[in-house]
Amino acid sequence: MTAIDTSPTTAAPAPGTPLTGTTPTSSDHLRSPLSGTSSSGTDFSGSHLSGTVLATPPTAELHLHVEGTLEPELVFALADRNDVDLPFASVDELRAAYSFGSLQEFLDLYYACTAVLQTAQDFHDLAWAYLERAHAQGLRHVEMFFDPQAHTSRDVDVDEVIDGLTQALGEARERFGITGGLILCFLRHLPVGDAAATLESVAHRASDLIGVGLDSSEVGFPPAAFARVFDRARALGLHVVAHAGEEGPPSYVTDALDLLRVERVDHGVRSLEDDALVARLVADRVPLTVCPLSNLRLAVVSDLAEHPLPRMLEAGLLVTVNSDDPAYFGGYVGDNYEALRDVLGLDDDMLALLATNSVEASFADAGRKAELTAEVQAWREARRAA
Repeated sequence: MTAIDTSPTTAAPAPGTPLTGTTPTSSDHLRSPLSGTSSSGTDFSGSHLSGTVLATPPTAELHLHVEGTLEPELVFALADRNDVDLPFASVDELRAAYSFGSLQEFLDLYYACTAVLQTAQDFHDLAWAYLERAHAQGLRHVEMFFDPQAHTSRDVDVDEVIDGLTQALGEARERFGITGGLILCFLRHLPVGDAAATLESVAHRASDLIGVGLDSSEVGFPPAAFARVFDRARALGLHVVAHAGEEGPPSYVTDALDLLRVERVDHGVRSLEDDALVARLVADRVPLTVCPLSNLRLAVVSDLAEHPLPRMLEAGLLVTVNSDDPAYFGGYVGDNYEALRDVLGLDDDMLALLATNSVEASFADAGRKAELTAEVQAWREARRAA
């Protein structure tokens, strides 16, 4: 499964049929835990793609919703495969709908498009399209969010979801040397009991996951309600992260730290409103997975030039750069780095710092972190020499 054709088809394939250039999933390759070590030997002193140095550094991506990588072309291809009727007449009409003024408007479209995801093959193709594209922009490690409740509510078995995503990640490791794994996110706007049931439904597959997270509509759904679910996740040996401080107040970040005992805060840009919280985050080296282009599209900032990321770095916060839902927000991880350079004036040294932060903030093992850090350093030296 090394190439995916997401161009519109003239005839709808039967449900479950692989897209052009793919092969059916192999049960022999499913459920295999991902290693924390790459065997690719990729040399980032120069581009592994074209013989020139990439403009942006090799990086880990720690805030990436795989459902948010669903490009309009793939939506239509999967709808054809699975006989799903879409409320859009064309790819262009759907792309035009990828415009919204708030987090809730985005989420409404996001969940509507997930209707085309029904089989392990669909989830494989979704993840593979992201991995192939992000690889071209320097992705070396990814800790991929997925929302099982958005699928099990449509009677999609959670094993179908995990199997497809895991297979794509395994293939990316073999072909590109990309390491990483899956973080299961709970939808905070749904009852806590649903989150607890979802976690128990995958308890037997905890070894296939890196951790759990908390996402969806933030305002009005504080972290505290999910404390026992996160306790259970830790008991299963899983890492814990949570969205906080994007639209919600700094107190949500504090509650995520104190009540959920998270190891990373996703977004966290509003932490700057609380000096004591900033001091705590700096002292404890708590990572913040910031998503600049997402913040712009969802009106967290009105102009990218006003983004607080430079102030966060000046304060000593452990900030990383991520794409969040790149199909909807106009840019993958490399595009976010480029925007920081072009709009905020961050130079190669600052981009390398952000990439190094992403490695430190990851859940990769020490050996893999050393490899990734060396790749970032090699990129910086190559950029100086270019």
